[in-house]
Amino acid sequence: MANRPLQAVKLSVVIVNYNVKYFLEQCLQSVMKACSDIDAEIFVVDNNSVDGSVEMVQKKFPTVTIIANVDNKGFSSANNQAIRASSGDYVLLLNPDTVVEEDTFAKIINFMDRHPDAGGLGVKMIDGSGKFLPESKRGLPTYDVAFYKIFGLSALFPKSKTFGKYHLGFLDENEINEVDILAGAFMLLKKEALEKTGLLDENFFMYGEDIDLSYRIQKAGYKNYYFPETRIIHYKGESTKRSSINYVFVFYNAMIIFARKHFSKSNAKLFSFFIRLAIYLRAGTALFSRFMKHAFMPLLDFVLLYAGMYLMQLYWSHNFSIRYPDTFLMIMVPVYCTAWITSVFFSGGYDLPIKPSRIIRGIFLGTLLILIIYALLPEALRFSRALILLGGFWASAVMITARLIINLFTGRFSLAEEARKKLVIVGHSDEGNRILSLLKLSETSHNFIGLVEPSSIIKTVHPDSEFSKYYIGNADRLRELIEVYGIDEIIFCGKDVPSQEIISLMSLTSGQNVEYKIAPPESMFIIGSNSVDDPGELYIIDINSINNRINKRNKRLIDIMISIVLFIFSPLLIFTQKNISDFFTNIFHVLSGKLSWVGYAGKASMLPRIKSGVLNPLDRLNNSVDDALTINRLNSLYAKDYRVYTDLNIIRKGWRKLDRRSV
Repeated sequence: MANRPLQAVKLSVVIVNYNVKYFLEQCLQSVMKACSDIDAEIFVVDNNSVDGSVEMVQKKFPTVTIIANVDNKGFSSANNQAIRASSGDYVLLLNPDTVVEEDTFAKIINFMDRHPDAGGLGVKMIDGSGKFLPESKRGLPTYDVAFYKIFGLSALFPKSKTFGKYHLGFLDENEINEVDILAGAFMLLKKEALEKTGLLDENFFMYGEDIDLSYRIQKAGYKNYYFPETRIIHYKGESTKRSSINYVFVFYNAMIIFARKHFSKSNAKLFSFFIRLAIYLRAGTALFSRFMKHAFMPLLDFVLLYAGMYLMQLYWSHNFSIRYPDTFLMIMVPVYCTAWITSVFFSGGYDLPIKPSRIIRGIFLGTLLILIIYALLPEALRFSRALILLGGFWASAVMITARLIINLFTGRFSLAEEARKKLVIVGHSDEGNRILSLLKLSETSHNFIGLVEPSSIIKTVHPDSEFSKYYIGNADRLRELIEVYGIDEIIFCGKDVPSQEIISLMSLTSGQNVEYKIAPPESMFIIGSNSVDDPGELYIIDINSINNRINKRNKRLIDIMISIVLFIFSPLLIFTQKNISDFFTNIFHVLSGKLSWVGYAGKASMLPRIKSGVLNPLDRLNNSVDDALTINRLNSLYAKDYRVYTDLNIIRKGWRKLDRRSV
């Protein structure tokens, strides 16, 4: 390790960030409050984020030391960078998607000072819905523990001392205990112990480094403690998609690295066998689940459409003495069904909530397309316009009916608009009014029930204030208010409600099917996450219309269609382009999804991410623009109010620049 500075501090907080700017800001605000009475230093190591994280930290948290990497060095390497530069007696490794209580640091330092045998410490963690996270305390993942975990025995018997070792479910979540493994999301380390064990092993890029370091701390003669007398919110899943196939491979391969490093060869081989088995099981299950989630309805629709067309041709053949060749059923009918399903897809017929109008519109457009192509086909492939028209009516009827029946038994599909969420704001009137303004600007749909005053600070609503009519009670009665008003969502004002009270209220009302969000002070966003697999929600001033699923799909469709048209007419268009090779390169890059025909002008880190574009909003202007403010406004307008027509208009105006080399 590097030589420590002459003047040491008590605590060094290290946060590694990668493209989670909003969570990072909220985390830093809670960290700053927790450090108010502690001699501490704060490091943020940014792994080449493109969302403006570095600029945000520099602007809003000037006292924070930021290390801006030019590439993604991974979790271990980035943490080590800050640890080497730190001077604290204790080092806290903290995830950016966390919120700590105001007295968290004071409590953990006091505990460590009173326990000289402690080398590391973890705390009680709750997720964004207020539920206890079992990974707050973990056992060493030996091959038997891994076996119980992989085959679900630990989930079936969580309290068992034999099967429940992975999450130590037999230990009380509210009692201090020695544990084997600390969670990397909140890992307090004694600097003295680190000097003996060494830093994080950089062979672990993203996962497993916390298990490895926890084990090495124990081998060095120190103890790891689970300390539930303070709590943190850990949203989980923000920096990485934990349900993704990539996560499965990276996480379990990290376990194999750990086994090879610390277990005997025979045990490591057995452990690796179970881990590889887990990889195939989890990856296969995830792939099948994802396929069925997205492909079930289109496959069902195809079967129903084909069956209908088959029965209709039988009826037609029997009653009108028309014999259809095998080509009709084997080629033409599948083509018709595919055309209808594709048209319904692009019409939004598979989006929730299900709208019959979208299905009917898709079938109508699909039928029209089939009839147009039908007219261009040779006589041998033209069988019956009547069957196509009847097939269109059948498709509309059966697709809507199928969804009604499935919804009746499973509730999976709703033909009605999603009900407006009943919302309360916990905070004082001034901040509550600001939050309501944010919600209006972000065009979210809510049914605002009222304002709940925080219980930690006695500050009654003035009867003459405009907001007094919205006051419905005090936070001490929040559970009762949820039941009485049927509340769906609670937004806590970070300025008025201490983190400790927010966490207590979330834990108290957990299990009532309520969504929780926090509005940091002086920020233009509201943030929350409700499950370990949920990427979280952001209500931001930018409407993010271009990030809408339908708009993204339409933008991709128009890219493909324009590329095909350009390729077909390329013998003529090449005379209008200066660089022919770049023109064709752009066509193939757009077709493959590497580029879009229209993107942002320059860098637009504050806006939703889209593919880089050959053209941009500036290309529809007659005059060149080079001032940053105007460019930012044009990019923002493009993102907020995206229309397919906008892309077509930009391409029409900038068609002589289609050979522009994309950076």
